[in-house]
Amino acid sequence: MKQQRPLEGRRILITRPREQSSKLQTALELLGADVVAIPTIEIVPPDSYESLDTALADIACYDWLVLTSANAVDAIARRLDVLSMPVEALVAVQIAAIGNATADAVNGLGLQVELIPPRAVAESLLDALLPLVKGKNKRVLIIRAKVARDLLPDGLRAAGVSVSIAEAYQTIIPVQSVEDLRDALRAGVDAITFTSASSVQNLGALIEKAEVSLPTLTKKISIGPITTQALKEQSWHADAEAENASVDGLVAAVVRSFLNS
Repeated sequence: MKQQRPLEGRRILITRPREQSSKLQTALELLGADVVAIPTIEIVPPDSYESLDTALADIACYDWLVLTSANAVDAIARRLDVLSMPVEALVAVQIAAIGNATADAVNGLGLQVELIPPRAVAESLLDALLPLVKGKNKRVLIIRAKVARDLLPDGLRAAGVSVSIAEAYQTIIPVQSVEDLRDALRAGVDAITFTSASSVQNLGALIEKAEVSLPTLTKKISIGPITTQALKEQSWHADAEAENASVDGLVAAVVRSFLNS
């Protein structure tokens, strides 16, 4: 007899950007899930690349380059090409990545990551980076989204560290997702996965635009504590939270949520 897979018959909505959803979707489908992919955010260029281009041109002035997402790494690669700058121009600066996915993207450019915090959140990155820069006259460049939490730069500045920020991309709500969400919720979903605070906030905006409500029995699975907090701020409860902020951790949390129900 064929053994039933743990997510057999479960319909799961994933909210990652389209270009980042394939790994999560494949992992859930291998466990038997029927996956509905409706991105709540779309990664688009910033209004201007001026701050990023200036920062890259002056990269030798910085001691640390801090990257908080693989999207930032992708944007850097594209702008280096536009500016006719070799990737080797970044070799002299030490690189900190918020998590393994970001570090993998950096390594993919042939660059080395000097620092990855124990947890893929800004709080952990701040704790890990501070002893390396505080009181040492170090200059830190943070390349990130247009809208992002200010905990990291504020924490560094409060410790007297010189910090510059460059915008690499921004996130918007995909128009097509409004109708797609309406159709998905009409058909019913057993669980929704959330991979960032912005995915929570944008789903809330999508729900409002679609003039629908999220069913109470639909499980909400969070990738980590910051995302869980964002769910609370939307008056939603996280039925499970990943033990580590990664696709594998999120998939394990989805399975756990159904095994415990």
